[in-house]
Amino acid sequence: MNDLPVTHLAETYLGNQLQDPALAAQLAQAAYLEVMLDPADRVKGRIYAQTTTGEPVGITKDRHWSLAEGDVFQTRAGQLVLVHLQAQTVMVLRITQPAPESALSLIHLGHTLGNHHWPILIDQDKIYVQLSGDRTVIENTLQGFQIPGLDISYEVRSPTQHLSFSSHQHP
Repeated sequence: MNDLPVTHLAETYLGNQLQDPALAAQLAQAAYLEVMLDPADRVKGRIYAQTTTGEPVGITKDRHWSLAEGDVFQTRAGQLVLVHLQAQTVMVLRITQPAPESALSLIHLGHTLGNHHWPILIDQDKIYVQLSGDRTVIENTLQGFQIPGLDISYEVRSPTQHLSFSSHQHP
């Protein structure tokens, strides 16, 4: 991020204004910068963005936690930065007709999801897939398994309903 033209560098996390009334009151009394981030930026350690007024801003944080709607950072110069998240569209996979003969195809499906590094979240009978690539490519790849009863749909999640996906890194 050092080689990008950053007007503001926010490195100090102050908390979340939706959960901390004192921080919300501080924001109400101060001039602050706002950024609108893509859901994929939530887990990044270094984020380059523009404020809603077009000023470049860099945000640095630990990669071990995800940003949430309403997070507040402070720049080196003392300026507050309020984080907003865009709505998140996720692919939802369900098996509507369990078929024992599909077990090998389901294992292959799981392997493919991991091999492509498509972050997933498993919740009860649904697999949520973060759309980290072209949704048509992902959908065509999954439909290629021809798994009976595989239902592919989509959900739009508001910034306060964001899902935290798991993924893995190769050493």
